[in-house]
Amino acid sequence: MDLATVILAAGKGTRMKSKLPKVLHHVCGSSMLSYVLDAALGAGVSRIIVVVGCGAEQVAHEVAGRAQIVHQAEQLGTAHALLQAAPSLSDFNGQLLVLCGDTPLIESGTLVELIQSHRSTGAAATVLTASLEDPSGYGRVVRDNQGSVVKIIEQKDASPEEQQIREVNTGIYCFKTEGLFADLSGLAANNAQGEYYLTDIIEINARRGKGIGAVTLADPLEVKGINDRVQLAEAEGYMRGRILRDLMFSGVTVLDPRRAFVDRKVQVGRDTIIYPDTIIEGDTVIGEDCIIGPGVRLVNAVVGNGVSIQYSVVSESSLEDGCSIGPFSHLRPGNSLGRQVKIGNFSEVKQSVVGDGSKVSHLSYVGDATIGKDVNIGAGTITCNYDGRNKYPTRIDDGVFIGSNTNLVAPVKIGAGSVTGAGSTITKDVPAGSLAVERSKQKIIPGWSSRDKHKKD
Repeated sequence: MDLATVILAAGKGTRMKSKLPKVLHHVCGSSMLSYVLDAALGAGVSRIIVVVGCGAEQVAHEVAGRAQIVHQAEQLGTAHALLQAAPSLSDFNGQLLVLCGDTPLIESGTLVELIQSHRSTGAAATVLTASLEDPSGYGRVVRDNQGSVVKIIEQKDASPEEQQIREVNTGIYCFKTEGLFADLSGLAANNAQGEYYLTDIIEINARRGKGIGAVTLADPLEVKGINDRVQLAEAEGYMRGRILRDLMFSGVTVLDPRRAFVDRKVQVGRDTIIYPDTIIEGDTVIGEDCIIGPGVRLVNAVVGNGVSIQYSVVSESSLEDGCSIGPFSHLRPGNSLGRQVKIGNFSEVKQSVVGDGSKVSHLSYVGDATIGKDVNIGAGTITCNYDGRNKYPTRIDDGVFIGSNTNLVAPVKIGAGSVTGAGSTITKDVPAGSLAVERSKQKIIPGWSSRDKHKKD
């Protein structure tokens, strides 16, 4: 393969005002850098190098297994950053795609177009450009009378005439590697920033009479860099719109796209309806014919077909076909729910297996439990699974009826077909087919109410 990529991701991003490196901030559930990596892979690049600096360990962890890491100890400019990749590319002689780690909206199709144009023209360098109504802050692309690119000038170094140019440099290039790193080594930092500019390579090759190519973007939003939280939110909105459009075109109903938030890796089956104020995150997978929302948050959940979830939170749990969740339920991580399971109003379930057809209808807490099929958990039931130091399991076999306001003090097992009386605290195993009742004897004191009325202050 004669194509490699270097992604520049060493900057701190001071305007983000964050402890996190800028390229690791998320857009619709994935880091900005991950988007750029995926775009490069989608364009057919198999050899990827990421230049890291600020937060190097965090960035390296993000790209582990997907790219090689090189370090830029001092941030001395884009040319200096690319030069750090020279030792890793000493055995490479081909085309080098240079990308920015903070442009998450770039699409692989755009990169393919850039690469193909670069190869077809035989240019020494090809730059991806964009035409902006307001080019403030961007380097300007300067052309000669024949329309050929002769240089890129940064705004701080540009003359008043050059600042009127609307065609800007996106910071994305394709280079021939032959002689590239030697040229980078010879650059000077004679500019307003006192940095080594990668854009100087364009002017050097133009003066030598080597071809400089340019591909102009149809949609400049693709290369919108993100420098602060406002721009991050704008990118999030744009990407969210793209995700929801794709879902709707695939057969998913989104009742109000302005109030639905879906991460990029989420999968949703056809004829599912997403109601307003719903957040679907991570690697969540949702089947067909589901009703999700309103007021739902799903995080890394696996949801079968025909499931209904409203006003609830489901995290790192799996739900088989026909389940009904909510309103106002909380499924914490580690749950596995069978078919036609109901988790109802104000119930919490954690690290539990619930068998087909079982119900935890309201006002209950189920933790570290294994529940069989067709079990009914009465209102107010609590699995007392924690003694202050350790967690203990509860097992409830098929067909059990747990009476309202039962406390199940783990470890405890309730045998198949058993019943617990309402208000019981069960501390011992209950054999199959039994009734377990644990209550103090009811006392009645006649005349209590009238005596109470005549109490003296």
